Amino acid sequence: MKLATWNVNSIRARHDAVLRWVARVEPDVLCLQETKVEDDDFPTDELLRLGYEVAVAGQKSYNGVAIVSRLPLTDIVIGLADEPRPSEQRLIRATVAGVRVYSTYVPNGKSPKSRSFADKLTWLGRLRQTLSSEGTSETPFIVCGDFNIAPEDRDVFDPVAMRGQIHFHPDEHRALADLVSFGLVDVLRLHHAEGGLFSWWDYRAFGFQRDQGLRIDLVFATPRVAKACTDAHIDVGPRYEEKPSDHAPVVATFDVEALGA
Repeated sequence: MKLATWNVNSIRARHDAVLRWVARVEPDVLCLQETKVEDDDFPTDELLRLGYEVAVAGQKSYNGVAIVSRLPLTDIVIGLADEPRPSEQRLIRATVAGVRVYSTYVPNGKSPKSRSFADKLTWLGRLRQTLSSEGTSETPFIVCGDFNIAPEDRDVFDPVAMRGQIHFHPDEHRALADLVSFGLVDVLRLHHAEGGLFSWWDYRAFGFQRDQGLRIDLVFATPRVAKACTDAHIDVGPRYEEKPSDHAPVVATFDVEALGA
């Protein structure tokens, strides 16, 4: 099962690029974030014609998440466990090939001095509670998406300059570590230990052209699923397109037969 996660920063703006990428890469499962459209404006029909099922939780202009799958999607749930009617569409999950897949868009946090920063930390705690409400570290989970946090020094272009800033603050690291302590494994790091692997580059600072990025788009899995991960990488190809998203897709491949699915 080839799974990808991609913050497309508006599916309306990136409509053709996403469809081209899907046709070329043929992921079995694609988790999207920041779709920024209501459900009726999501390209469901085009993806159906490509052989995909679609589960979407959109809203106008902001946020929005989706799971697109060539495999059947079951038990689709939108939002955190404690928000039956979410005001912000940041989480959707479904079961695919026996694995519970989460498409996750963690709040940005804006600034460590902002109220939004505290909300970000709280949201991560609520995500951990949502995982606990659905299973344990023995449950087959993949939790992926835009976490808006670079986990380690090797995940930022300049850890000295970034330390204490948004996306690389000690409080964010503690909140992410608490989430990971549920029993999650960062699958990219099973295959690549080197630094300089980035998934996001700031438009404003010509970050991509200067190779000044952050790795904030992550694929986590519970141990049994992580053990079945045969490859993981960041596909920077779409970042070279005209008017690209500021994020690149992260792709991970899993041997679902090894899971007994």
